[in-house]
Amino acid sequence: MKPEPRDDAPGAVPAFAVVLATVAAITYSTFLLEHLLSPDLDVINGYVSELSAVDQPFHQVYSAGDFVTGVLSITVAGTCLLTLPRRPWSTLGWTFLGLFGVCAIGDAVFPLDCAPSLETWCSLRERSENVSFSHQFHAVTSSMVIAFGVAALLTLSIAARRYGWWPVLARWGWLLALAETAFALSTVLAMLLGRWLGIIQRVQISILVLGLVTIAWALYDDRRRLRRSAPGDRPERETTRL
Repeated sequence: MKPEPRDDAPGAVPAFAVVLATVAAITYSTFLLEHLLSPDLDVINGYVSELSAVDQPFHQVYSAGDFVTGVLSITVAGTCLLTLPRRPWSTLGWTFLGLFGVCAIGDAVFPLDCAPSLETWCSLRERSENVSFSHQFHAVTSSMVIAFGVAALLTLSIAARRYGWWPVLARWGWLLALAETAFALSTVLAMLLGRWLGIIQRVQISILVLGLVTIAWALYDDRRRLRRSAPGDRPERETTRL
């Protein structure tokens, strides 16, 4: 198999895509407000999703963060697919980023009914499966957010290495994907032990936030390098005869 041609840069996306990727990272960090808005929730053992449970105060803030992140991620992914060269691995990566966004919206649209770690009656209802479809389906959307986030980072880092694009993704993308996978697997052990699940989930989300920042950085770096390599736009000064 012939190696695919390598380019210094795939081109530049519009500036708004860089801004939207950065904002998506910020809006996906709303869980950091829990110390101010939701101090009663157990940070060590409580699900992050409990912050947006419909019976919790300020749940709209956390749901809005997920929803906005989803919309912005889909927009960034679509913009990159439309404006950058379509190579197999990069196309797959942007598609996974868009699916990450769809599932982030799903987290917002299908919230938990209540907070099991905070309310005993909620935990009992959950164990007896006496909860709404939204509460049950939230586990699906949350799991798929992690899966598609890992897939996006991994495939974009592969694209970066194979095509010679996005040095920052080539260097850090696969490491972030590996770390996210490790913490995702550790949640199974945490669920069996019945402890540490909250802190592990918060680390998982923090890694995804770093992934969005890395993507924004890669897109910005392309624009910066192309500006530096572009010929000067200033017209030459006319010489004046004396």
